[in-house]
Amino acid sequence: MGKQQETTTKKQVKVTDTTFRDGHQSLLATRMRTEDMLPIAEEMDSLGFHSMEVWGGATFDVTTRFLNEDPWERLRTLKKMLPKTPLQMLLRGQNLVGYRNYADDVVREFVLHSAECGMDIFRVFDALNDERNFESAFKAIKEAGKHFQATICYSLTERTLGGPVFNIEYFVNKAKVMEGMGADSLCVKDMAGLIAPYDAYNLIKALKENLKIPIQIHTHYTSGMASMTYLKAIEAGVDVVDCSLAPFALRSSQPALEPLIVTLEGTPYDVGIDLNKALKIGEYIETIAPKYRHYLDNTKMSVIDTNVLLHQIPGGMISNLVSQLRDAKALHRINEVYKELPITRRELGFPPLVTPTSQIVGVQAVFNVLMGRYKMIAKEVKDLCYGLYGKTPQPIDPEVQKKALKGYPRGTEPITCRAADVLEPEMENAKEATKDIAKDIGDVLTYALYPQTGMQFLKWKYRLEQPPAAVRPKTLEEVIREDELIRKALAGELIEKSA
Repeated sequence: MGKQQETTTKKQVKVTDTTFRDGHQSLLATRMRTEDMLPIAEEMDSLGFHSMEVWGGATFDVTTRFLNEDPWERLRTLKKMLPKTPLQMLLRGQNLVGYRNYADDVVREFVLHSAECGMDIFRVFDALNDERNFESAFKAIKEAGKHFQATICYSLTERTLGGPVFNIEYFVNKAKVMEGMGADSLCVKDMAGLIAPYDAYNLIKALKENLKIPIQIHTHYTSGMASMTYLKAIEAGVDVVDCSLAPFALRSSQPALEPLIVTLEGTPYDVGIDLNKALKIGEYIETIAPKYRHYLDNTKMSVIDTNVLLHQIPGGMISNLVSQLRDAKALHRINEVYKELPITRRELGFPPLVTPTSQIVGVQAVFNVLMGRYKMIAKEVKDLCYGLYGKTPQPIDPEVQKKALKGYPRGTEPITCRAADVLEPEMENAKEATKDIAKDIGDVLTYALYPQTGMQFLKWKYRLEQPPAAVRPKTLEEVIREDELIRKALAGELIEKSA
């Protein structure tokens, strides 16, 4: 009776929708175009989400590199179309939406311009969970009067939560530091779908007991545990969960919203979202999804990757490893790389495997297998060993660090200060480089983040160069025609084989 009484005091669970960002980033290489978001924007705005994640992560890079779309214009447009729902983005701390630490002046200008264009909630994470890499972004977010959601990257060294590195004490201590910095809320970001249901319960319970700010959880369906994990996190008192509408959910994306609505309906946790409205929007997404389905991983029957329960490698990291090995004509050695990865990760200080550290560890593991251990060391590994990405959860192996920093241009003694303290300001150089083409600060920032592809996009944007056909969106008719040609080709091949 006491237990039932306790649950009836729980408040409604809120939902952040990821359909317009992480949903299609996880499944479709971030290729969803703004033109396909706008027809359902008004209906999405009426569902009553806590927030909608619509920007950040890879969306900035992909829109400029592959879609010939201005990411700043996407944000401004969505803000007009979603006036009632707070807009949210994923910000990689000092990395912003890129793959290295940028100087403080770039971070400040990026955050202030994002806020001006319509961003309300900044979910800020650091690949090493080094909270010092939040400082510049945090100051700018507060200067803009927006919501700072501090984020802890969930990682493991064991099968489940615990061990000498990533245990409850580690996560609670990190969370308390972030709350002390002035975070408005905290997110547990589980990028590989590794958090098991009872671990989620214990972690969220501990965080709720130690923090005063709201707690949110973000996970991926990769391992198949995510819906069970959400249910236990909700029972432990989590305030907000991340979901996607069903067509862009499951697989390596987030849990689907629709089953969660029904699961919690009539309980103290009821999310208060109209199922019929959600289903109607899902029907629309199904009509545009064929334009993007060639990006979907259909290499196996299973829609989950049970191997991640064993090797703990995020899906995006695996695809990078496969690509690297295939280019080296060494795909047959992937099992050696899987064996090498945890060793390399341990030697590099147990960084959580999330962009960009997942790529850094993965590339070095491949080098170690193909060339011999640390015979060839990636530039980014040298930067990591020097401290340019921040402080790793555990000390880097001294012998590896010594090898990596031999002849390193910045010096052989690693830094212990905040990583960005050694970076020179960048905005003036970016303004100078773009003075003949940039029309506003957004253009300058696009170049500052990606000097090569950013400048290429600006030339496309202002019609100084013609973009290749690859960046033009395919019509549904073209996709159907391609499908018919593929089916005919396959049928002909089968007939030929049978003959």
